[in-house]
Amino acid sequence: MSKIGVVSAILEHPKEVQDEFNDLVASFRGSIKGRMGIPFADELSVISIALTGESEETINDFTEQLDRIDGVSVKTSIAKIEV
Repeated sequence: MSKIGVVSAILEHPKEVQDEFNDLVASFRGSIKGRMGIPFADELSVISIALTGESEETINDFTEQLDRIDGVSVKTSIAKIEV
């Protein structure tokens, strides 16, 4: 059984943070099921990532690491049921 989460991230000045952001996302590639990015000019990008984890802790760990990147704002929703 796994938990499912959706992480919403806003990248301010994405050209400055995208390498660090993408490296972190790649490190969780085993958990990530899908990713959608929407660029807004040069100053802002919005990214949504769907992922699973054996526990809520895996999803929270991913969110906390993303939130430590300067210029990245993160919010997460986690399903109450396991799949």
